[in-house]
Amino acid sequence: MTNIRQAFARVCNANMGTFTNIIKQQQPLALPSIRAMSSASTPKQKATATDSPTLDMLYGDNVPISAKKDIMGDVYCKVADRYDAVSDMISMSMNKRWKQRFIEQMRPMPGDKMLDVAGGTCEVARRYLQYQDTVNHDTTSSVHVVDFNDSMLQVGRRRMAQSSWMDNERVTFAQGNAEDLADVPDNSVDIYCISAGMHNLPHPERALREAYRVVKPGGRFACLEYGHTDTPVIGQICRWYWDTGIPFLGQVLANDRASYERLARSVRTFPHQKRFAQAIRHAGFHLPGAGYELYQWGMMVAYIGSKPRTA
Repeated sequence: MTNIRQAFARVCNANMGTFTNIIKQQQPLALPSIRAMSSASTPKQKATATDSPTLDMLYGDNVPISAKKDIMGDVYCKVADRYDAVSDMISMSMNKRWKQRFIEQMRPMPGDKMLDVAGGTCEVARRYLQYQDTVNHDTTSSVHVVDFNDSMLQVGRRRMAQSSWMDNERVTFAQGNAEDLADVPDNSVDIYCISAGMHNLPHPERALREAYRVVKPGGRFACLEYGHTDTPVIGQICRWYWDTGIPFLGQVLANDRASYERLARSVRTFPHQKRFAQAIRHAGFHLPGAGYELYQWGMMVAYIGSKPRTA
């Protein structure tokens, strides 16, 4: 972590003039347009009722949507062993606090069965089970971790290998696709959770439909995802950080600028939280209020809702 802080300090010192210009200009952050993203590099497709509003995401570099899964799979194979360190780096060490707050807002109940999608390293699964053990004094709850990347799952299995949760089969693993959870029955889980995973998907709206299918009536939908900071000065700094700071740190810390550019770009092209909240509601979930809560001005966004009991 000391090396990460030193590298980040080097980025800031080297680009202090950029920060100064941003503050002087105070230009608003340009947010990505869903329509523009869905048409920039691929032929237009006829919209259907089930696919609207579309959330197809592009990198902005002529990479087809259909190639995104394979590209991100390769990226995560490269960073799997240091993924949580990368997350700490990207969030400037706020990642753990965000995830702990996310679990607390989720309000797990004793006996809940949680599906943790894109949860390979088990950072969220571990916090969920700790919450159940210490807050609810419950030993009957469980979590099923699904990830499309086997390298990430291997990291999670190693971390959980010596835990009582693994011994008691309170945590299980499967390789699977968030957009097609074929092995998960309808109306079978109390909580659907996905943390920093939606931005990796070619078609997030398909994942939302799958989430609605597998959650029990009255169950909860919980998504933690990188967001867009609308405050002009902070937003411009965050934009610079994603575009320039993250790739630089990837080069310094891992000698892998390209993978970190991909990670940063997949986050930067993810829809604004207002748009994504609309898509969650369109899938059938109820989101209270604005539909989301901002962490650190929108650097991270929590969406916590429920499936109607009459569904």
